Amino acid sequence: MLDILKIAVVFAAILIFLRLKWNIGYVLLLASGLLVILYLMPIPTILSTIKSTVTDPVTIKLFFALTLIKSLELILRERQVLAKMMEASRNLLKRKKAVIISMPMLIGLLPSLGGAYFSAPMVDESTKGLKMSPEEKGFINYWFRHPWEYVLPLYPGILLASAITKIELRSLILANSTYAALILITGFLFSMRNIKDAEMHRYKKFTHSPIHSSTHSPLWSFLPVTLILIMVMVLHIELHYALGFTILMLFVFYRFSPKEAFRAIRHGFTPDVIVIVFGTMLFKFTMENSGAVAHLSQYFTEKGIPLLPVLFILPFISGLLTGITVGFVGGTFPLLLSLAGGAHLNEITFAFASGFVGVLLSPVHLCFVLTREYFKADIAGIYRKTIPGCAIIMAGALGVYFIL
Repeated sequence: MLDILKIAVVFAAILIFLRLKWNIGYVLLLASGLLVILYLMPIPTILSTIKSTVTDPVTIKLFFALTLIKSLELILRERQVLAKMMEASRNLLKRKKAVIISMPMLIGLLPSLGGAYFSAPMVDESTKGLKMSPEEKGFINYWFRHPWEYVLPLYPGILLASAITKIELRSLILANSTYAALILITGFLFSMRNIKDAEMHRYKKFTHSPIHSSTHSPLWSFLPVTLILIMVMVLHIELHYALGFTILMLFVFYRFSPKEAFRAIRHGFTPDVIVIVFGTMLFKFTMENSGAVAHLSQYFTEKGIPLLPVLFILPFISGLLTGITVGFVGGTFPLLLSLAGGAHLNEITFAFASGFVGVLLSPVHLCFVLTREYFKADIAGIYRKTIPGCAIIMAGALGVYFIL
């Protein structure tokens, strides 16, 4: 029972400081310090834990992956690749529903804060003349930008989950793909019912931009993300290598000068990334080396507490209170590994689904806040669509859990 109280204190501290908008890396560093104090870890064990954190291959790979993602995001934004992707979608997609959802989905490909506020005007423009409430527009903008976080390796949440559990990224993506598909399906179920698919309409452009002067077809803009997915999913190349190769090809394609290339790479090497990676991995090793993992596993086994409810409750509450994917992954997955007796794909993918459903329902989720603010939508009206959508996702997660 004492171990439950200790972990409850650590878990509460994580949630409180994440609610205060602290960087998740600093929060997990603090949580690691609390574990050291509560479990009275000796100095040699502390030093050994720090050494393991710094030298672990997973720490190094995760650091390079996250830094290269930031560099890639800068290149795609500054070279208007995302704008070209949207232009291609407007030219290719003729059905109204496809055009409307393409805006949040395309902008959602890049894990940038505030992206929901960028796609909101486009959703608003594409739905003009349709009988659609602010709540329905808000739901479309919010819901359809989020299938990627379950499956796209550009998002740090799924990367951290793979790193902590040591489950192959490709396997986790495949297991999570059901939830991404359910987001799309439920999005159509709970919105755009008054739009007839037979109506054909082209949206030429929402803003004036110089992208039309390019000699390259806008379809080429999809190549960087497609190339990364092929290398990771089909060729089984590790993500940091796939990112490095793609960035190198972009340097050549856009004829970057050495100074421009250095600036793009330097953009990724920020203190925040270092702290997130080090804090996450230190918390994982501290949980193991402090004895918390072994004691908790023994307690749950002796008490006969079912694993499945725990796999849902811990990530869900963490995601709900913080609104951050890396928050529930970094804060709860090391503990879940101990309770599950190792990393099993069915348990980890179920926990990931649970945590992200909590994030989707979180009133402090930045995308939710920005979407509601732009459309001046009633929060209850958006929840009337998101709650049943999340319930369907969890039903699918239960199915995946038992099938796997």
